[in-house]
Amino acid sequence: MSTYAIGDIQGCYSELQNLLDKINFDDKNDLLWFVGDLVNRGPESLKTLRFVKALGVNAVTVLGNHDLHLLAIANGQEQFMRKVDTLHNILTAPDRDELLSWLRQCPLLHHDSDLGFTLIHAGLPPQWDLEQAIAYATEVETILSGNNYIDYFDNMYGNQPDSWSEDLTGWDRLRFFTNCFTRMRYCTADGHLEFKEKGAPGTQPDSLTPWYALSNRKTINNKIIFGHWATVSFAKDKNFKQYNVYPIDTGCLWSGELTAMRLEDEKLFSVPSQQPKI
Repeated sequence: MSTYAIGDIQGCYSELQNLLDKINFDDKNDLLWFVGDLVNRGPESLKTLRFVKALGVNAVTVLGNHDLHLLAIANGQEQFMRKVDTLHNILTAPDRDELLSWLRQCPLLHHDSDLGFTLIHAGLPPQWDLEQAIAYATEVETILSGNNYIDYFDNMYGNQPDSWSEDLTGWDRLRFFTNCFTRMRYCTADGHLEFKEKGAPGTQPDSLTPWYALSNRKTINNKIIFGHWATVSFAKDKNFKQYNVYPIDTGCLWSGELTAMRLEDEKLFSVPSQQPKI
């Protein structure tokens, strides 16, 4: 039995199947961890969503920003639909409600103490330790899986608040949690989130640092797998291990690769993208 963490798919279903063939995935014994962003921008989001859902207990999926974007649009936030979104097939599918209900039950964070890895989509602010991160993810997950999820999507979008405080309450608190788990890349030394900068490390202003590289990060001793950031790749630079992080989004949507990491030995497997170069 092996466990494989897989980077952002974003509707690149054919590449996912090629990757599973490459790792000789055994759906009776192996487990897949998906780092989020199963859907959107790519050509086969509906197929991807149906396939991952059908894996049942053989898959763990944490929510990414594109997954939450789909759920928000499906639940009354159509004004946030973008021209580049490729969600129409899901929104009009006969099994739409079943798929979206399943997706809404997915966590924002998954931790396995036996394997010693934590799975998230984007990042964690430096002030949180792992116990806090698990608790804060649970706060959002409880709302998403409960009766108030429509209110959550009514209040999900926005960049504020951009810094952590124990005094945060209500939707501000949940929005900050959501933005950390699904959107963050850079922050200031004191943990203020910055969403405008999306380029590779080294291209940002001096005032900003990748979230994982902050010297005061309380999760520095925890092994964290994440995606979301296609120009930050463990496949290309093993030096990320100095931060105890394993970024595995290798830009399949952007004509890069789709990558899996086997957790038991940290071996990487990749297949080339079939998407057109942009």
